[in-house]
Amino acid sequence: MAWEYSEKTKQLFLDAVAGKPGTHLGEIENPDGIGEHGSIACGDALKFTFRVEKNDEDPTKDRIIETKYLTFGCTSAIAASEALCCILEDKKCTPIEALKVTNADIVEFLEGLPQQKIHCSVMGEEALQAAVLDWSRKRGVDLKALGIEIVDEVEEQEHDRIVCRCFSLTESYIRRKIKELNLRTIPEITAAIKAGGGCGACHHEPGGLQDILDDVWGEAGSRQEAVGSSNSVPTLLMFGETSKPAVAPQPSEPVQDVAELSPYQFAKRIEQEIDTNIRPMLQKDGGDIEIIDIKGTLVYVTLRGACVGCAGATQTLKFIVEKALHDNVSDKVRVIQV
Repeated sequence: MAWEYSEKTKQLFLDAVAGKPGTHLGEIENPDGIGEHGSIACGDALKFTFRVEKNDEDPTKDRIIETKYLTFGCTSAIAASEALCCILEDKKCTPIEALKVTNADIVEFLEGLPQQKIHCSVMGEEALQAAVLDWSRKRGVDLKALGIEIVDEVEEQEHDRIVCRCFSLTESYIRRKIKELNLRTIPEITAAIKAGGGCGACHHEPGGLQDILDDVWGEAGSRQEAVGSSNSVPTLLMFGETSKPAVAPQPSEPVQDVAELSPYQFAKRIEQEIDTNIRPMLQKDGGDIEIIDIKGTLVYVTLRGACVGCAGATQTLKFIVEKALHDNVSDKVRVIQV
């Protein structure tokens, strides 16, 4: 599938994966703020870090002077992360002022995003908030005393009910984003935060997305999803085509020491991880992957479809394929493109 991106989005992506000066792909060592959002198993993940110029008298006057990110995602995820970094560094804002940057600002900076990629801009906003929360704890800043409430998503997931099991999204998170983003239908929810974009079981089950929408807005304010229609997808600076729902990832087996696995068992674990988690992610954007050979811990693969000739192919192999195999099979795996 070929997504229709703005020229600015494409240029930001190409510059980032090429590592051009002024781009931000990477990670700050010993950052003043670090925030993560998403999950590798869910198809998109973002790790955002920043460094501040500290004000010794008043930490609330610290200024963000450097930002970086690592993202496990597609063209729009990389471009949206670049946009976030550019906005913050241009503004030279304090971490508290940075909280005013919203996903709408990121979309506007990119001059639009395809309908089903809006969640990439939301991911950036969420990672930024998590990083500011981390900064506040390190610097002893009481955000609540300043009238600022940032939810710790890790704590929320531990104590709240999971509604969308494919993407591990809680009821509280979904309710919060429905109100913040004025989401009125299930397609709007999926486009904005990916909830319901996997198996679809949470759409109309008791306590699912439609029930939450009806509870938040009332049945009259919650427009029923129109079968076969994309008219209810958010329209903020978006263009392009819609896509099929993502394949719901299945949980991987616990990581084992590779020495405990026979060559056959090791190969089967590699195949399972690629078939279950990696291939569905690539196929969402029209790509694919094929295992050519496995020799020891070396996994030889070739990319297919839209991934062929893509400027981000190297990043795809490193941050998507190899990272997932490291996390879910063995950290000794090395992926080689042939």
